[in-house]
Amino acid sequence: MRHNRKVNHLGRKSGHRKAMLSNMASSLILNKRIETTEAKAKALKPFVEPLITKSKEDTTHNRRIVFSYLKDKNATSELFRTIAPKIADRPGGYLRILHTGFRAGDASEMVLVEFVDFNEAALAAPKEAKKSTRRSRAKKAAEAPAAEAEAPAAE
Repeated sequence: MRHNRKVNHLGRKSGHRKAMLSNMASSLILNKRIETTEAKAKALKPFVEPLITKSKEDTTHNRRIVFSYLKDKNATSELFRTIAPKIADRPGGYLRILHTGFRAGDASEMVLVEFVDFNEAALAAPKEAKKSTRRSRAKKAAEAPAAEAEAPAAE
């Protein structure tokens, strides 16, 4: 049983795991999307989302806290300058995990981790009007008057 085992250790010692999550978070912040395994992505999400929440309020204290996790000055400034203003009104759920398939070498599940507000393709796509029913009644309604109009012409 896995009682009180909340952290996925990812087969690494704690120092290696923290360094890996820090590097992955920095890459995600700088590139806005990364491709990784599903287990690493699930471990990355709770690591990054509190940092993004801290970046909403730009204070020296919050910058130092975020820098202590990321250990990268460029990633910290990118987070506070460009990402925080875009997600200021979002109450959480800053990351999206999209499954892309399996890796050729070991069949590990690969995913794409990206910021929700930075996917230009999804934001630019036009929204489709939702149908009210699953079956269309427009065809039957349009065919019925046409059939009635043809019936007298045939007589």
